[in-house]
Amino acid sequence: MPIEILKYLLPLIYFIVVWTYGKAFFKSSKSAETLKSPLLHMLVFLHFIYLILRTVQFSHPPITKVFEIMTVVAFCISLAYAYIEVRTKVKGTGYFILMVAFFFQLISSLFIKDLLDVPDVLRSNLLGFHVTSALLGFSAITISAIYGMLYLMLYHDIKSNRIGVIYQRLPNLEILERMSFSSTKFGFVFLTIAIIVGIIWLPKAFDNFSYADPKLVGTGFIWLLYGIGLAAKWFA
Repeated sequence: MPIEILKYLLPLIYFIVVWTYGKAFFKSSKSAETLKSPLLHMLVFLHFIYLILRTVQFSHPPITKVFEIMTVVAFCISLAYAYIEVRTKVKGTGYFILMVAFFFQLISSLFIKDLLDVPDVLRSNLLGFHVTSALLGFSAITISAIYGMLYLMLYHDIKSNRIGVIYQRLPNLEILERMSFSSTKFGFVFLTIAIIVGIIWLPKAFDNFSYADPKLVGTGFIWLLYGIGLAAKWFA
């Protein structure tokens, strides 16, 4: 069955992609440098097909249990990184980002269960869109944080006059800052979509829904903080 094949094939493909990015970064392999982006795009496509197949076969988006959500998180991280790579034309940081996605997918594939009996509200594709948008937003913000960490690592090496692999292979500080900013913009857009869909649809879907729900308040607070930061960078 295709869905079972993909469930166990995806972690292997993630490992191959991470290994290829790692070989390109640490060994400066020309073949790995050539293959890594096409492999990533193939991975994102296959993962998208896997999520669609799960949604169709089990009549609900894969957001009902934690191990289903983990595979969506892995997809969101990979998709967000692929967008940033295409947007910035910088391909030297994928190892650090995609390693996170690999572990999420590995755990998901090992423990995910095929659920047929779920509440009707969880069968809504609009809810799936809401959750996926939120996960895309948070994934992009997480990637932005990783770029911040890489920025600090490189800055520390420059200050210490340490010329190692980090200095040689990472993009310069300006490019890392630009990649972090692109990640933040991507995340902010999808968090905005998730919040709008949630405010409109969730009260109709849940009788006991409250706008004081901690998840909604927390997401709104993060959205506000990043909105202020983006506005300051754009206008100030």
